[in-house]
Amino acid sequence: MKKEKNIKSTHIDEHSVDNGNKVMTTNDGVPISDNNNTLKAGNRGPSLQQDHIYFDKLMHFDRERIPERVVHARGSAAHGIFETTADLSKYTTAKFLKKGTKTPVFTRFSTVAGFKGSTDLARDVRGFSVKFYTEEGNYDLVGNNIPVFFIQDAMNFPDLVHAVKPEPNNEMPQAASAHNTFWDFISLIPEAAHMTMWVMSDRAIPRSLRMMEGFGVHTFKFLNKEGKATFVKFHWKPRLGVHSVAWNEAQKISGFDADFHRRDLWEAIENDDYPQWDLGVQLVPEEDEMKFSFDLLDPTKIIPEELVPVKIIGTMTLNRNPENFFAETEQAAFDPGRLVPGIDVTDDPLLQGRIFSYMDTQNYRLGGPNFHELPINRPINGKHNNQKDGFARLDIPKGEVSYFPNSKAEGCPYHAMLKGETGFQSHQQKIEAHKVRERSDSFADHFTQARLFFDSQSPEEKEHIISALSFELSKVDDVDIRRRELAILHQIDSDLAKKVGNNLGLTPPKELDKLTLKFARQNHPDYPIKPKKPEIKKSEALSMKVKPGEGTISTRKVAFLVDDGVSKSSVDKMKKAIEREGAKAVLIASHVGTMKFKEGDTEEIDHSYLTDASVLYDAFYTPGGDSVKKLADNPDYIQFLNEGYRHCKAIAFAKDSEDLIQKTLINKDEGVILESNNNLTRDFINAMKSHRIWEREKPRKVPS
Repeated sequence: MKKEKNIKSTHIDEHSVDNGNKVMTTNDGVPISDNNNTLKAGNRGPSLQQDHIYFDKLMHFDRERIPERVVHARGSAAHGIFETTADLSKYTTAKFLKKGTKTPVFTRFSTVAGFKGSTDLARDVRGFSVKFYTEEGNYDLVGNNIPVFFIQDAMNFPDLVHAVKPEPNNEMPQAASAHNTFWDFISLIPEAAHMTMWVMSDRAIPRSLRMMEGFGVHTFKFLNKEGKATFVKFHWKPRLGVHSVAWNEAQKISGFDADFHRRDLWEAIENDDYPQWDLGVQLVPEEDEMKFSFDLLDPTKIIPEELVPVKIIGTMTLNRNPENFFAETEQAAFDPGRLVPGIDVTDDPLLQGRIFSYMDTQNYRLGGPNFHELPINRPINGKHNNQKDGFARLDIPKGEVSYFPNSKAEGCPYHAMLKGETGFQSHQQKIEAHKVRERSDSFADHFTQARLFFDSQSPEEKEHIISALSFELSKVDDVDIRRRELAILHQIDSDLAKKVGNNLGLTPPKELDKLTLKFARQNHPDYPIKPKKPEIKKSEALSMKVKPGEGTISTRKVAFLVDDGVSKSSVDKMKKAIEREGAKAVLIASHVGTMKFKEGDTEEIDHSYLTDASVLYDAFYTPGGDSVKKLADNPDYIQFLNEGYRHCKAIAFAKDSEDLIQKTLINKDEGVILESNNNLTRDFINAMKSHRIWEREKPRKVPS
């Protein structure tokens, strides 16, 4: 998947510092002769107050940390390019969306609930934010890997975050929603039902950042040169498909490699396996705003793709890792209010609140109003205004003028319209309304799309949702909260509620709890309001299940389970086959260092059964050779296979190694490939293309 290298973001690169072959200096450029010892009165005497070199070093060290993000603290990022492939001039004047335009981007992925040092594999929403460095200024598409959100109005956002964060009395649990306060809050706001289904699905435990969708979440507007608006929803579609890990597997990955997603993204780019996403849009004419059974401005709703197909308009390729995590990934400031001409916001009340919140957050985190001067946040077309001073000012503005209008600077910088240029203009939307603190009744249907999502899942995906809800609610020790949430699940699907209830030893109430109704009626006095008839009952796009023959194994890591005496020809045959498909073979042996093949050749091994775990790999192959006898007596090898089988991964055996299956708990199925019964390489690759053999969970009752 090798692609062209990134368009260099010179506005960032010109600030890079290379210390190679340089004399060490203080922050003022003074050469340092000794960076190991403080200045003392004699070599055993006290340190001296006049040691300005020591103070220079320690004062910087004491101030190296900045406040982490309140949410989305745990993040990973990469540089890349976005190329527009469709003509959108009918809908928008945004220049970077002109067909053939290539735009530098910086993309940050994140978890939401955990602190900066938490695990990558928490069950959580994933942030998916892209900064486009366009010729008209920076445009930030700040989204998630789930297309809806828990709440409808930004007024509830602090409450949501307080509820999902560790409980304030004991600071537990970290990066988890399986606790009292989260489900107490969620069970009282039925508007969260749709998002809850997504978060309890496998979407919340992705296999890789490279294998998850991204969404703008909100409905935005495109504006064309006539000022006509078109509603738009943004979708990022990964070229590698949308895949997850099993829940049991995610818990173990957290122990073996808490940086699993971060490492996966970094290594893929370093290996020139550049991740790619196609950007798609759903376009709705302004005059069709009210044609659907749901409200376009409701952030807890999607537009099903069967109603409005996703039109692919371009491709993003991430092809360069950051040079410095703090300077780039940590200091990158995203803001849904960073708009360019041709794109505008809608009246979505959650989006409206985010526009203030993100700006305010960056001002606090990055030391004041000049955070846009940090290299990672600088626009490529520069900035020209009369704003001066403030904390952390990096630029040196020229001239005596810091106001507008002025004559001293000949009226500069001037308004774009004065020179016939296009500047940012908001949509001229006509508004006639009273000032109220109310919510539209068109936002009152909380269960139809939650039901649509659940009904659209495969049987295996439904079971995973049931297991996830059962796990989470079992961590809630307040039975009243459990019952309230079961009542909400009953509104979505009675069988779903019954199965979760059975796992909790509770009978789901058929009616919403009185307390839930009380809070719902604060937003809608006549709640529950009879919903409109939905246009569809199932949507294929909502399921992650791979259709036969449609998957890819590109960049997948296949563990070759070997030992001294393994047949090189048996290894090479499979290795060549999977590498042609873009996968990577990783040899794992009983020891690291030099391993001898049966044919006499040797190879240096970097991975062993003691240092690695099956959960870090996508599939397993046992070649033939004299190594088979050693593997038969190796319990760590047997553990690799049993766990890989439990997690529904493809497993293959060369003819010489097939008897090893008798040492394991493996039952033969379509994901267990034996050379004597199959076309070894072809059938193994096809099994991997299915991602997982989820049907394996049914007969063995293997927990996900």
